[in-house]
Amino acid sequence: MKQAEIKELSIEELKEKLTDLKKQHADLKMAHSVTPLENPLQIKKTRRTVARLATELTKRELQ
Repeated sequence: MKQAEIKELSIEELKEKLTDLKKQHADLKMAHSVTPLENPLQIKKTRRTVARLATELTKRELQ
């Protein structure tokens, strides 16, 4: 998810996406620890997207 797409989301949508992606990230990490993933870069991508969403959410709450 790109930064431009994140800026267009509302606060409620940001919170929803954040919880979904956190769960997805945890699932990917668990699956990778049991059996190596075909594309382990998915973990890195979801982690960074979670960080982007959390940063945007914090930025909006502080304004």
